[in-house]
Amino acid sequence: MDDYSGGSAAAAAAALIVFAFFIFIFAVIGYVISAFFLMKIFDKAGVQGKWRAWVPIYNFMVFAKLGDVNPWVMLGAILVSGVLNQVPVLGWIIALLPVAVGALAAWRVGLKLQKETPWVILYVLLGLVWLGILAFDKSRWNTNVPPAPWAANGFLADRTVWQGVPVQTSAAPGGYTPPAGYQPPAPPAGYQPPAPPAGYQPPAPPAATEPPAAPESPTTEPPSAPEPPRS
Repeated sequence: MDDYSGGSAAAAAAALIVFAFFIFIFAVIGYVISAFFLMKIFDKAGVQGKWRAWVPIYNFMVFAKLGDVNPWVMLGAILVSGVLNQVPVLGWIIALLPVAVGALAAWRVGLKLQKETPWVILYVLLGLVWLGILAFDKSRWNTNVPPAPWAANGFLADRTVWQGVPVQTSAAPGGYTPPAGYQPPAPPAGYQPPAPPAGYQPPAPPAATEPPAAPESPTTEPPSAPEPPRS
């Protein structure tokens, strides 16, 4: 009986090791695929340095920055989730913090790649599929997306400056300012820019205004000569 129990325990331990090994392999494969997709998205956004997409945690901080979210908020959400996700009852809520912050960034990144707001649902449910679509579709990075609602103030506002990563103009139109020397990638063959919404009318140019007339210079007459005294 003892030999049977010992054999069962050894078999269970071996099965657990094999299962953990396969989980590790799938995790590595998933990470490599997601990093490759991030590299493609970073290239569209004008990020300099492909290595940024392959550094764990830092790559999602760059992703958050491209999505107008403070990258240090993303780092804090990842660390808090990793440390406190085992807390009873609240652990599963805390584990969702990186997902929530990532969803905000994905919403903004999607807008810059011509994806409407509902696309963020795909990011939450199937993040790898979302990354793959944005990495390989024909969308181009739009630098004219208005600033995020939280750009003016709040802890989500991104005010960090990293060399080689585009900077969001805080609370001002104009979108991202690309790094110095950045050349946008050429559009793929057959690319057609997105059509404007139905009924869209471009704003009319301001009416020309005539410059104000120059003020008339005052005319001064020379004083008249005094009359000679009468005799």
